[in-house]
Amino acid sequence: MIRLATVTLALMLSTGSSLSPAAAQTPPNTVALQPSPAIPGVIAGGTMPEVVIKGLTSSDDSFWLPGIGLIFSESQANRIVRLDEHDQPVTFIGGLLNPLGMVYTAQGELISIQTKPGFMGPRVVWPKGHERIIADNYQGKPFGRPNDIVANRNGGVYFTDPQASRVYYVPPGGPIMLVDDVITSPNGIQLSHDEKTLYVNDTRGINIYEFDVQPDGRLANRRVFATYVGRDMSRAATEPPISRADGLDTDNDGRLYALTDAGIEVLSPTGQHLGAIPVWCITRRCQNLGFGGPDKRTLYVSGGGTLLRIPMLSQGYLGRAK
Repeated sequence: MIRLATVTLALMLSTGSSLSPAAAQTPPNTVALQPSPAIPGVIAGGTMPEVVIKGLTSSDDSFWLPGIGLIFSESQANRIVRLDEHDQPVTFIGGLLNPLGMVYTAQGELISIQTKPGFMGPRVVWPKGHERIIADNYQGKPFGRPNDIVANRNGGVYFTDPQASRVYYVPPGGPIMLVDDVITSPNGIQLSHDEKTLYVNDTRGINIYEFDVQPDGRLANRRVFATYVGRDMSRAATEPPISRADGLDTDNDGRLYALTDAGIEVLSPTGQHLGAIPVWCITRRCQNLGFGGPDKRTLYVSGGGTLLRIPMLSQGYLGRAK
């Protein structure tokens, strides 16, 4: 992957299935979206990402909200955006406080991570009339900058705080618990289908970790689930390698999908690396991803004020919205 803020994007999205000869004439320091290699059961070879939206102030955590459609956070605009029937971005919830990761619970509530200083933490933002703060501190101290979140069937939520090197759990109706403070920069987070395992990406490392979930929601037996192949090539050879692993999602067959510097890395349910789908979000590396569409066979990818759409062979997990 090409990276750094100086990189711009040359979009070569004709209706053909391959890049035109003009790709060889693109200016220096530009990036063309690339076709995906075939990953059996996941994506057909030659599949191209489609740019649905570009030019927003920011974009993060796209996923399919039942009865509403595709939503994502536009943090810098303090809102959650809905994609309308014409693929146009419209405000779904405004007046927020730099929202990032979000999750829809089995109890029918949309929880959004707020990251504005003084207001950081997860809170219920929808439906109207249900708004409330889930957590805004731990033992009286503010969070660093929370990022991603996942909910279990009981309505408990796990969320990450990369700046503080912490993972938290808030049980339904209970006090917040610190459940890990060892991962250097915990970011993307996901539960297994049976909710007995929690997966956490380390943005400042090269691994995805897994934990055993205890009956009270606490975590045990931290271990490496897989090592990513993506690497930040801007780092000096003397520096420890990092993958910049970010958003994390799962499909209906239990595979995991993670955004790293290799694109979207796909892992089997046992941690085997199955391949990588190349993606780039115009102004930066993509940040988050989620399955959408009525049949959840479309992968939406967000970052840098961009929303991409990729048709998939695989299907998103049907047991929960995210």
